[in-house]
Amino acid sequence: MSGHHHQCTENPPNLDPNSGSGHVEKLGNLDTYVSGSTHSKLAVLLVSHVFGYETPNLRFQNLYLISLKLADKVAEAGFYAVVPDFFHGDPYNPENQDRPLPIWIKDHGQEKGFEESKPIVEALKNKGITSIGAAGFCWGAKVAVELAKQKLVDATVLLHPSRVTVDDIKGVNIPIAVLGAELDQVSPPELVRQFEDVLASKPEVKSFVKIFPSVKHGWTVRYNENDPSEVEAAEEAHKDMLAWLTNHVK
Repeated sequence: MSGHHHQCTENPPNLDPNSGSGHVEKLGNLDTYVSGSTHSKLAVLLVSHVFGYETPNLRFQNLYLISLKLADKVAEAGFYAVVPDFFHGDPYNPENQDRPLPIWIKDHGQEKGFEESKPIVEALKNKGITSIGAAGFCWGAKVAVELAKQKLVDATVLLHPSRVTVDDIKGVNIPIAVLGAELDQVSPPELVRQFEDVLASKPEVKSFVKIFPSVKHGWTVRYNENDPSEVEAAEEAHKDMLAWLTNHVK
C-alpha cells in the first residue's frame, strides 16, 4: 500500500489566502466552511481529501484550498455548499515525518468521518434543506459512498475515490457518478470499470462513470494552477460533478 498512499499525498496544494467567499461556522459539531444562500432548499456536502480544508504545509492559518473555491462554484450553481473539517484542525501534513499517513489515518478513519457526517446531514435538514447531494474526494469518497448506501443523501459523486470497494458500489441505490483518473494507483481504471459494470447491471440506478485520460489521483483538487492542461482536466471534472448534482439534487 505504500505506493498507493504516496500518490494520495504527492503534490500537496498551495493556496491563496483570499479565495473563498463563504465563512466558517459550526455545523453538526464541526467547523464547517459554508458558501451560498441559506435560503436554498438544496445543499451539497463536500467531503475533502486528507489535506483537509486548510493547507497543512504552509505556516499561515486559514489558507483555503482549491476545494473551497470549488465550494463557491457549487454555491454559484444555487446550492448551499458545506465543507466540514472532519479532521478537527489536524489535516495530514506531509512535512511531519513523525506522523506518516498510515499513522495519521488511525486518528482519522473514514468510518469516523461517516459517523461525524450524520449530524451534518441532520443540521442541514433542520435548516429547511429538502435535498442533499454529497461529493467526496479521495478520502472523502468513502464517506460519500456510505452516505449514499444509507440513503442519507439524494445523489453522490465520487472523485478519485480511496478505499471504495465493489461491494460499496453494489450497496448504492441512488444516483451516483464516479470520476476516475487514468494514472491512479489508489483506484485504478480497472477498479473504476468494475464499478461501471456493477452499475450497468442496475439499470434502475442512475449512474455516470468516466475515466479522465492522462491525469493522476487527486487531479480535481490538487492541480497546478499554472498548467493549462491540469486546470482544464480539473475544470472538466468540476463541470461533470456540478451537472450530476444539478440533475439529481432537486
